[in-house]
Amino acid sequence: MRNLLAFLKKYNYWFVFVVLEVVSLALMFQFNNYHGSVWFSSANYMAGLTYEMDSKMSAFMGQGAVNQQLTERNLMLEREVAILSAMLTEEKQRNDSSYYYDGQMPLLSQYKLIPAKVIGNTINRTDNFITIDKGRYDGVHPDMGVACGNGVVGVVYMSSGHYAVVIPVLSSHSNISCAIQGRGYFGYLHWKGGPSNIARVDDIPRHAQFEKGDTIVTSGYSSVFPAGILVGHVIGSDDSEDGLSYSLRVKLSTNFGNLRDVCVIDDAAVKERLDLLRQATDSIRPQRNLN
Repeated sequence: MRNLLAFLKKYNYWFVFVVLEVVSLALMFQFNNYHGSVWFSSANYMAGLTYEMDSKMSAFMGQGAVNQQLTERNLMLEREVAILSAMLTEEKQRNDSSYYYDGQMPLLSQYKLIPAKVIGNTINRTDNFITIDKGRYDGVHPDMGVACGNGVVGVVYMSSGHYAVVIPVLSSHSNISCAIQGRGYFGYLHWKGGPSNIARVDDIPRHAQFEKGDTIVTSGYSSVFPAGILVGHVIGSDDSEDGLSYSLRVKLSTNFGNLRDVCVIDDAAVKERLDLLRQATDSIRPQRNLN
């Protein structure tokens, strides 16, 4: 207390000077129209700058949530476009658009999307892996499909409480059932190294008709992905090793080198098919042992 009193006594003239300056400025701005208008304009300008900076900061901080929403929306739009394109290519069963909305829109509501961020990714190995920041506590489990706004990414391999490892298309263990959109032929998507944007769809029948530029989508025949999710486009074809089928070269729609936001597909129908397939496999094994 003694030190405070000594400080105030020593600098009392400065405190009196500051108080008098504040009072004089207040009187000048209050009773002088010109100075008052200058002060008002300057105050508004500074307040505007402050609000603008706050708005930009809020927008920047909210970009993560916006990116997740855009990823989910892009995935849904890609699926809608794939379904609609297939319907237009095939013989139209009805001449109006009510068939699309009545018959196809319910398919989109059957599965739930779990947004996630890619926190680890490799593209230069034979067996690449992707790590995402969602796990069992978020509803992510093995054998769930993973996609992004541009198309298919891969399949969940294992999950912990807060993280999961995904086997992407860029892996020798990846084996996703795909179809040529609008033509009805299907095969299996494989990647055996090389460029990260090129893969192959094997086992396409010899009698299949296709063209360069045809769209490849998920067939829906697997127990992981629903039908219609974009995979890529045909850029060429080769004969299989045994000459009994075609192997299509496909340019992947997903850019694995710049993968940030993905969605895990939590589809109740896919789960049901997968559980049924596992039950069938378990029931066959004892019979094989008996033989």
